[in-house]
Amino acid sequence: MVRLTRAQQQARTRSAVLDAAVEEFAEHGYADAKIDRIAARADLTRGAVYSNFAGKRSLYLAVLLDHAPWHAAAALDLPEVIPVTAAAEGFARAWLERLPLAGDTAAGGRLRSRSVAGVFDDEPGRAALAQITRLEALLLARALEACPPVARRRVRLAELMLTLLHGADHLAGTAPGFGDLFDLTRACGHLAGIPLTDEWDPPHLAFVPPAERCDAPWAPPDGVGGDGLLVILGTARLGAAEEAVRAAAPDDQITVAVVSSDPAETGALARLRLTDLTACLRRTFPAGVAGPLHIDLDDGPSLAAAIEAALTGLPPEDPADATPTHPADATATHPGDTTATHPGDATPTHPGDATPTHPGHATSITPTGAPSGPPADSPPDHPAGSPPRHPAGSVPGARSAPTPDHPTGSPSDRTTGSRRGLSGGSTSTRVLRDFSVGDETEIAVQIRGGRIVAWASGRGAGHAVAVALRDSGAGQP
Repeated sequence: MVRLTRAQQQARTRSAVLDAAVEEFAEHGYADAKIDRIAARADLTRGAVYSNFAGKRSLYLAVLLDHAPWHAAAALDLPEVIPVTAAAEGFARAWLERLPLAGDTAAGGRLRSRSVAGVFDDEPGRAALAQITRLEALLLARALEACPPVARRRVRLAELMLTLLHGADHLAGTAPGFGDLFDLTRACGHLAGIPLTDEWDPPHLAFVPPAERCDAPWAPPDGVGGDGLLVILGTARLGAAEEAVRAAAPDDQITVAVVSSDPAETGALARLRLTDLTACLRRTFPAGVAGPLHIDLDDGPSLAAAIEAALTGLPPEDPADATPTHPADATATHPGDTTATHPGDATPTHPGDATPTHPGHATSITPTGAPSGPPADSPPDHPAGSPPRHPAGSVPGARSAPTPDHPTGSPSDRTTGSRRGLSGGSTSTRVLRDFSVGDETEIAVQIRGGRIVAWASGRGAGHAVAVALRDSGAGQP
């Protein structure tokens, strides 16, 4: 008999736990499911379950990520151009296909629709859901904006559609048989005809520190990160993706990498919701219709580490090189200050302890293209269920900059010098190069010719880098 390796045994244990959890959640639902019963179903100990999953919530999310039969639907033969009304109806049809069937139990129906109702009722979870939904609305809006008649912004339309569809999802679980799916589909088409005043309101400049010019070699992880605008956002800052998208030049490749302080729960929630939305977009819109926007759910920590490796050690810019050009420069908040807010910011969530991400999922996604991440059956980077080899509270792959022995703002290697804006002005704000990742992370870099030519961190970082390079043309290699 062939002896299993430790990694193979852990993978077998994890698979057994997931199979048992599907039965338990389908029979009892999330609220009434018990870890002890799941362990008994799998002929394992309670400790074996917890060695693979931090708790019931992370286990439930892992089950949902594994349970997506409707994602495998055959690709449709889509026309190259789809009017916005037909596109809205097509997206609604794709969304409604996952709703529970007439014979499904309440618990089974929630599994089929991949519902997280009642799972994230705490305030950090609610805040994360709000930010994830804002990113969902942006991805849907970008696809709708390209449909004739072409519009500059259709975020409000996307928000209305998602409100209607999420409501239908909720009612399908609580009041089965209520509502007609054909009427819901036509209603989404009618929403596209409502004249909505939808203008982009950029963040106020007083709250956005200017980007810093630099010239650093870019050595991204294998197969990740080419030229363009790269923005790394924590789950409490996902709404800031639109700041970068709207400020970028039309032909800029934009990559939004999502990171979290708790990959097994908050990170898994983002992965679940965004992969579901992307599956609907691929079945509705032709590839590439949303423009050069790519969502990366796997590589954020390693990208942050690569940015740190490139920028750490660069000499600070001399404050005498330039003078402030407008009052907003002189009063800009510290780029790493998470307490400075501007209108539209959501309440930040508190960071949790980092746990290993769910292995085996293709999570680098492009809204209307084919998946660009690893195949679902690719092996994990470390044995499933093994504890992460990093200090509690940190995320694998990201190397946080060392904490100075003196208060922020006092002279040090990391806070010396001023930030010079790409428009030619500068501010006396000291630059804190903090590349740690978590729920509040916002780091942006512009890459041209294989080199980082501008960067910023803190709230509004993506907007600052995109605006500076678009308007001034600075930072050319």
